[in-house]
Amino acid sequence: MELTTLDVTFKNINTFSAVIGVADRHLDVLGRLFNTTIHTRGDTVKIPAADKDKKEHLEDTLTVLIQLVDNNISVSERDVIYVAKLVGEMDKEDILQHYLHRKEIIKTVTGKPIHAKTINQTRYLEAIVKNDLVFSVGPAGTGKTYVAILYAVRQLKNGHIRKIILTRPAVEAGESLGFLPGDLKEKIDPYLRPLYDALNEALGFKQTNELIEDGVIEIAPLAYMRGRTLEDAYVVLDEAQNTTKGQMKLFLSRLGFHSKMIVTGDLTQIDLPPRVESGLVHAIKILEGVQGVEVVRFERIDVIRHPLIQNILERYENDEHR
Repeated sequence: MELTTLDVTFKNINTFSAVIGVADRHLDVLGRLFNTTIHTRGDTVKIPAADKDKKEHLEDTLTVLIQLVDNNISVSERDVIYVAKLVGEMDKEDILQHYLHRKEIIKTVTGKPIHAKTINQTRYLEAIVKNDLVFSVGPAGTGKTYVAILYAVRQLKNGHIRKIILTRPAVEAGESLGFLPGDLKEKIDPYLRPLYDALNEALGFKQTNELIEDGVIEIAPLAYMRGRTLEDAYVVLDEAQNTTKGQMKLFLSRLGFHSKMIVTGDLTQIDLPPRVESGLVHAIKILEGVQGVEVVRFERIDVIRHPLIQNILERYENDEHR
């Protein structure tokens, strides 16, 4: 098979090893993304000559990855995928600057720093800092809820708030939840698993449970917000695309002094009955532009998933078309 050499230069063997990944894992990821086979010979990288149309994109991707490693930034498979997506969308220097100035959200319970992973996550954090009400909309997998909860824990640890409240409309089970077995927590836990996962990563399982038992972290369905004013609190409304206009108005009117509200949702996943307008859609329409309110929109490029998923979804789509 005839090969063509990519025009990329590695400073040293350490840079080369970090960029290509353990057992060439990063190159395997790029190969799947670009639907090609990537070869290494010494410190050179080659692809089949038949795929020369992909050469420039791959060269630019590897160039950015080399710059990241040379600036002491650890590169993961997630970074490889994200950089490959960004190349062609923006200047290589701007991609580097994003990584150099990424904001640390919090450290995990083991002390590992968690940074904003995408450019829109960085913008999201900036919006939360500056505003008391932030709407974040976009596809699943963009970190809308994850980032909001991690920042809430950070504010709690720093003593800036006294309480974290996490809520979502229980559309799948009906708002009353009455027919489900168990107490309130047991009824709604299945619908709040992503929220717990973020809390456990930042606080650890034991401290998360202790804070919930002490009422410092409160997890409740949206229906339980009625009649309350939430002060010195950080409130996250998840899956807000499934609220009605009345529910959204009720929720937003709970905002108290020294509090922030973060409202997340995916406008492509509305489960409301036909002809019922989403409270999230309506709220953005009438509140965007109001001082103290910001809307952050995540895009498909912010979804960082295993490259095999792309192939799986393509096969399913092709099967549906047949």
